[in-house]
Amino acid sequence: MSRILVTGSADGLGRAAADSLLSAGHDVVVHARNRQRAAALDALVDRGAHLVVGDFGERAAVRSVAAALNDAEPLDAVIHNAGVWSGPAVMPVNIVAPYLLTALLRGPRRLVYLSSSSHFGGRPSLADVDWRGGSAGSYSDSKLFVTTLAAAVARLRPGVLSNAVDPGWVPTKMGGPNAPDDLELGHRTQEWLASSDEPQALTTGGYWYHRRRLQPHRAVHDEAFQELLLETLTEETGTAL
Repeated sequence: MSRILVTGSADGLGRAAADSLLSAGHDVVVHARNRQRAAALDALVDRGAHLVVGDFGERAAVRSVAAALNDAEPLDAVIHNAGVWSGPAVMPVNIVAPYLLTALLRGPRRLVYLSSSSHFGGRPSLADVDWRGGSAGSYSDSKLFVTTLAAAVARLRPGVLSNAVDPGWVPTKMGGPNAPDDLELGHRTQEWLASSDEPQALTTGGYWYHRRRLQPHRAVHDEAFQELLLETLTEETGTAL
């Protein structure tokens, strides 16, 4: 049994992953951005899941969640699932929050970051990025950045299994009802990477789609771009990885 945090688990892929991991006997920590959203997790909490609440668009809330988790039983894995499609919260939620949690949380030996095929359309440039969400951010850029973060963590933390997952375009609230991909397959890979002892699941630095390791955007494994991203996020948040 592993203790696994699934961020953004009030609905969609996060909810499905948390539900499945709980059913498999894992100790699951679920997350919602506010108390109203947390009500959707009552059924999972009744089954034994632990709840943390915090709006990942706000750095103070991310730090508060990290502090609460560090005061509790250590985590074995984190599935960085929380994400938004558009608007000013794109950069704060999709890249700054997972960066801060990665820097602040003690103990997790498996980290899974939700990417997207949209990351191929991202720009490997940090010029004029609004990290604080004063204006709308680029979803594609944010997913390129978080996929790069996953690769950087894999390189810099050899004792940690760090991977990125493209769940596919699935029919969630974000994906829309006409999304063509399989909702069930959309959450299985991140669960597998977070908990399985199969040899492939014990690898690091991968970009995965339905349990197949694929080649990501060429910038993802560019160490100079990784270092620039980490330096920028360190300066922006005042917190080093």
